[in-house]
Amino acid sequence: MLGNIARCTLAQAARSGTSNFIRHARGLSSRAEVVSGRFSPLLLAATVSAAGLTLSAVPAAAVPIDYAAVKKDIAQVIEADAAKRGDGTSLAGTLVRLAWHASGTYCKSAGNGGSAGATMRFEPEKSWGANAGLGPARAALEPIKAKYPGISYADLWTLAGSVAIEEMGGPSIKWRPGRLDSHKPTTVPDGRLPDADKQDIGKTIDHIRAVFGRMGFSDREMVALIGAHAVGRCHTDASGYWGPWTLAETTFSNDLFRQLVEGGPWTVKRTHEGKPWNGPLQFEDPSGKLMMLPSDMALIWDKDFRKLCEEYAKDEDRFFADFSAAWTKLLELGVPVFNQSTSLTFAAMFRRVFDLFGLGN
Repeated sequence: MLGNIARCTLAQAARSGTSNFIRHARGLSSRAEVVSGRFSPLLLAATVSAAGLTLSAVPAAAVPIDYAAVKKDIAQVIEADAAKRGDGTSLAGTLVRLAWHASGTYCKSAGNGGSAGATMRFEPEKSWGANAGLGPARAALEPIKAKYPGISYADLWTLAGSVAIEEMGGPSIKWRPGRLDSHKPTTVPDGRLPDADKQDIGKTIDHIRAVFGRMGFSDREMVALIGAHAVGRCHTDASGYWGPWTLAETTFSNDLFRQLVEGGPWTVKRTHEGKPWNGPLQFEDPSGKLMMLPSDMALIWDKDFRKLCEEYAKDEDRFFADFSAAWTKLLELGVPVFNQSTSLTFAAMFRRVFDLFGLGN
């Protein structure tokens, strides 16, 4: 019912101009309490912002979100999970992966994908092979979503990944809210997230540049972002791979680069716990305790990537600064409120919002 009201009323306003949109938005905001999350005063305010209008034109009926409190609650979830595990591992690395995979579907040329929408809540995206093992991270954040119903999943996931980085001793992250949730599955194809191996050294290197280049990242930004492999580990029941990249998997550092450049020698994994290894191609150090994916090894196989690895291995501050900037850019790709285009017409903006919220034909 509300969707039909919003579709007819706001579409009519869009056709007749900005002033009518504001007038209709005011009328709708008093009725648009959360109904399956489709329309709320917060949504209307964000829509006005995306159109380049003045936020004060819409009544501030939504309860403000205390993002500092949300951050504290995320940190408590991480701490409680670590205490429950009691084995030195942490949910933090998986939260970083959740934020990254929710954002890494962006395509600069197509102008779609990215963290806006939080479409990993739906099939088929949540069952993509690249997203295996992320269900527990999404579930762990549900109590926070329930406590702060006004926060979008898209904001919550990206904030959780950013808090996790800081909690693990990483750089300060510039994060800001403004992402809206979709109520429709993603329209982007599977395959936009990076693969660990393309079965050939040259193809794996090309794949990294293609995936990150599609989002608009430079070589420096690509290498910096992959540096997040310093935390967490691979699990055979999720990716098929096994093991951590570093000996301090809950500490965000430049250790991935130090291991690549100064560690090793890295050889193909042949055995695991005394038995033949039957998993996918990966590399291990002489102790067999640390691993590297083919896509990690690509950072020292390619001469330009290797120069950056060597730089970051020697200078953690430089790595932290570059990573923080690239991470913030990643989380904001494709989010209209952060990436407004002067060529975007009012009607086009409305079509985008309608599509995002399932209000189109």
